[in-house]
Amino acid sequence: MDLTIQENTGRNKIHPYKFAMWVGCGSLLMMFASLTSAYVVRQAAGNWLEFSLPDIFKVSTAVILLSSVTLHSSYLSYKRGKEQAYKLLLVASFILGLSFFVFQYLGWEQMAASGVPFTINPSGDFVYVISWIHAAHVLGGIAALAVALIHAFGLKFKVTEKRRLRFDLTLTYWHFVDLLWVYLFLFLTLYR
Repeated sequence: MDLTIQENTGRNKIHPYKFAMWVGCGSLLMMFASLTSAYVVRQAAGNWLEFSLPDIFKVSTAVILLSSVTLHSSYLSYKRGKEQAYKLLLVASFILGLSFFVFQYLGWEQMAASGVPFTINPSGDFVYVISWIHAAHVLGGIAALAVALIHAFGLKFKVTEKRRLRFDLTLTYWHFVDLLWVYLFLFLTLYR
């Protein structure tokens, strides 16, 4: 992704919206680093229930990875002026994003059904809280995808710098929450 714009001075500068996006992503990264650090510290304190994450979280991980691929492909199709591919892949990304959220919910239900409900043990509570906070940010990404769909189907197709920037910001955020979930999934799976 091109993170710079040319100004009249000839110097490269990051677009202010992109800078704000990266600052926001950095803040979220720090929050999740704090949560996973607290997980490690609390685990060492004892009274820790050992359990495996439900397998459906593997499915949700594959779904969100696929959604990043389809969204990136949609973005490339948009930039190349391939309207049909752009729209089809954008719809697929939206559906996959919703599917990720559904699979997460099913994973929480399976955890509760297997004897790890919320507020019983800190081990399970950390998994719920970390995944709930992440899911809230995925919902924000789904909202951004909904806006992208409205633009794709409600406006005449045209490749403009303003629309490309808006799509680029959505893509950056979606890739971020995707990679963040991969980190969290690996952490919660391996650090048990």
